[in-house]
Amino acid sequence: MGCLWKRAFQGRFFALGPTHEETITDLVRKNIRSYKDLPKNFYQIQTKFRDEARPRYGLIRGREFIMKDAYSFDISEEMAVKSYEIMKEAYKKIFDELGLDYLMVEADVGAIGGKYSHEFVVKVPNGEAHIVFCDNCGYAANVEAAKYEFELDKLPPEDEKPLEKVHTPGVSSVEDVSRFLDINQKKIVKTLVYILDDGTAVAVLIRGDRELNETKLINYFKALDCHLASSEELKDLGIVEGFVGPMGLDIPVYADISVKDLHNFVVGANEEDYHYINVNIPRDFKPVDFVDFSTAREGDPCPVCKKPLNETTGLEVGHIFLLGTKYSEALKAYFVDKDGREKPIVMGCYGIGVSRLMAAAVEQSHDENGIIWPENIAPFKLHILALNIKDDQIKTVAEDIYTKAKEKGIEVLFDDRDISPGAKFKDADLIGIPYRIVVGRGVKNGKVEIQTRKDGKKEEIDINEIDNFLDRL
Repeated sequence: MGCLWKRAFQGRFFALGPTHEETITDLVRKNIRSYKDLPKNFYQIQTKFRDEARPRYGLIRGREFIMKDAYSFDISEEMAVKSYEIMKEAYKKIFDELGLDYLMVEADVGAIGGKYSHEFVVKVPNGEAHIVFCDNCGYAANVEAAKYEFELDKLPPEDEKPLEKVHTPGVSSVEDVSRFLDINQKKIVKTLVYILDDGTAVAVLIRGDRELNETKLINYFKALDCHLASSEELKDLGIVEGFVGPMGLDIPVYADISVKDLHNFVVGANEEDYHYINVNIPRDFKPVDFVDFSTAREGDPCPVCKKPLNETTGLEVGHIFLLGTKYSEALKAYFVDKDGREKPIVMGCYGIGVSRLMAAAVEQSHDENGIIWPENIAPFKLHILALNIKDDQIKTVAEDIYTKAKEKGIEVLFDDRDISPGAKFKDADLIGIPYRIVVGRGVKNGKVEIQTRKDGKKEEIDINEIDNFLDRL
């Protein structure tokens, strides 16, 4: 994730930090030695650099961004969990106060590592994170971490039938095999060959109606990356593309739990234009292990209350991790307990993407005319539009309101440009300041107009009532 830049005039290399667990752990290692010095929390607001493979969407995914990160240090896992829960509640309060529609979801720990983690995801249609959640009990998780409730989705048992090889000319996809053999896709098992980052090839079985989650696969094999075997790689392994099956393979075979207890199913025969039907485990082959490799999806049973899950997309704006002792043990950040024994410090880390948060708020809160800023993060709370700045009365009233707003501590933007009213209204909608005072021809009758950006509500009030409105703001 990080990148190295060379400082040309001195010929030295500098690492640009993608995240700072190692740096902060080293700082603590050098300065904290006793249990009396703990617990401790440290935080910073700082620029992060990540060599994103596909930067996109402006501030949402860039190679440089502003982040608020924090780190907790405790004497035991029990105390670390308490620190984690305190920070979790603090994050909830932050996102609640910002007025965001978000979910706190169970998440994959990824490259950071640790015992468990939670993401805070703002719900938006074009978000990168795929989330499943339960309206009944409140369970929520991203699809990489959500557990597949296999027991509630398995097919009924059947008596075993004799294994049979059948001719399936030109039929290789699950959909085509299902039509050709007139069989439910749930009884077709896909055999996917993956190459791990160390070059190891493994075969993974999954039911035809399910999708494999590569993050779960990577985590299970403790790999950094993986990819589906290419045509050339399959050829080198002696595997027939399009008709791969588990029987007779020279590589380890693993199975998703959706395959467990499946009876009389269909697999590729490792021979062009042929499949096996009526395959059964363990009669015909035996996987190394059954693992939850399946991607959760809408309609799956909730792993907590068993009700159907809903699915949505969102943008991650916060992520917290219970790290345990992964970093403290590696970097030898130890403390001496009250009995004089040396122990590794137990850690947590917590981050909010500050610049991404602003972009996520806009993604969630806008209309066809522009931004609708939530009040607590709007760059200004009030927008004053003087519709004809050449009219002395309009100019005087607008400037007077602007001065009063500033005196009351209101963040205010004053549009005193000499342009058409239509252009001012269009720009005001685009910028999206929550409240607007329009000073126009109504001043001749002692009136100004109050507008609310969120709902478009308009109200004409007397100029002498403007102080009351400003006090409410």
